[in-house]
Amino acid sequence: MSVAQNPLSIKVEVPREDAVLLTVEGDLDMDTATELQHHLANQLHHGRKHFMLDIAGVPFMDSSGMNIVLRAYQEVRDISGGVYVISPTPAVRRIMDLTGVSITVPIVADVEEALATADAGPSLESPVRAEE
Repeated sequence: MSVAQNPLSIKVEVPREDAVLLTVEGDLDMDTATELQHHLANQLHHGRKHFMLDIAGVPFMDSSGMNIVLRAYQEVRDISGGVYVISPTPAVRRIMDLTGVSITVPIVADVEEALATADAGPSLESPVRAEE
């Protein structure tokens, strides 16, 4: 009998018509990633093209969570949208760096930075590469 140690909670806010903020708390893993996927698909269906994922409350993310983030990035790229990861914990940031997700998907400090990045349009290169 397995009981979720850290069940997933997702709060959805729409700061403007084309953008959605998903505040995620709990482990984002094989058991919970489909819940995030459903929220992303629903918001895409409602015309959102900028997805801000506040994962400050996610202590653990496995490859299932990473795949959801990357899949969302690929889907919105075709409609000139973006995915922005807000304030990952050090452990999650390390996994994102090791897997290369942080090279593809911008990591930002807060909602304001995510919206500013979205409004700036597609970058020539990711912020990490621009500094190198």
